[in-house]
Amino acid sequence: MKCISSCMCGLFGMVRSPFADDPGPASDVFITLGALAEERGTDSAGLALLGGWPGLGGCPAPGGPESGGGVAVGSRVVKGLGRFSAIWRPEFLPELDRAPVVLGHTRWATQGSPAEADNASPMVVPGTAAAGGPSAGVVATHNGDVDAAGLRSRFALPPASGTTDSEPIFQLLAGRDGTSGVTGVLEALVGRAALVWVHRDRPTEVHLARAALSPLTVAVDTEQNIYWASNPRWFREAERHTRVEFATVVMLREGTYLKVGMERRPGRRDLPEVLATATFQPTARDTDMDPRVWTGFTSADEECDRAGLRHRVAERLGGTDGLLSVA
Repeated sequence: MKCISSCMCGLFGMVRSPFADDPGPASDVFITLGALAEERGTDSAGLALLGGWPGLGGCPAPGGPESGGGVAVGSRVVKGLGRFSAIWRPEFLPELDRAPVVLGHTRWATQGSPAEADNASPMVVPGTAAAGGPSAGVVATHNGDVDAAGLRSRFALPPASGTTDSEPIFQLLAGRDGTSGVTGVLEALVGRAALVWVHRDRPTEVHLARAALSPLTVAVDTEQNIYWASNPRWFREAERHTRVEFATVVMLREGTYLKVGMERRPGRRDLPEVLATATFQPTARDTDMDPRVWTGFTSADEECDRAGLRHRVAERLGGTDGLLSVA
């Protein structure tokens, strides 16, 4: 697998079916996606292993609060500077095979120093009173670059632990539960954004959103495992390098929000599924249209994605922002 010059972050992850005969192939896909995601970021990398099967309780995984360890369910976040291949360890494999949900991220720093650990992802962002108290919060990943100062000027947010533009987004999302609340936050973003986050008290439900420009693709394999990644080509590569066959691979359009996973139902284990969908109007700045958004894409995939762009543009004219609709 060739690693090329990176200018955008990479997102990848999965929701595992509890009925798959062998967890190994899905785990192989996750590791393969992590290696491929290095083409979109080598400043830092990380993964989050989340959850216990719905209805079966949680068995806390190794790792305390400093690694993002959960309270009611097992969770572990491992991240550090450098490539994903330098972060990944074979000893993580038993935990990966057991984890119902796994988030991965490779970073190319836009806002915030790449040398600060708090700026690496997946981020563990505490909840607020609106999110249900001190035990709530999210584990989250972001690809893009947004107007963080604008968010902080519009919303009352707690102090940040890092210096990225990602943290204020997830501080807001940690306090939003219903679809309308989530899409309200997503419509407030100005800039490039693809987002994946999990509420720590509902770790088998994954929220996926594509706002302006930053790409996001969702795939389902023949065992009903659900995956996501920044580049659709990675799934074609994963089919060649693993035993997995994908039944569906879809590039999300701008302005798409999905909640996927398994609802917590006492005594039951269900197949992962789409739990909620919504659309919203994304907004980008006039400087956000950059060919590096499609780093690693084939020409055909890039052309297909560009054809479906539907964001509006915020231009800075005379010191004020004016919104201009675009086709």
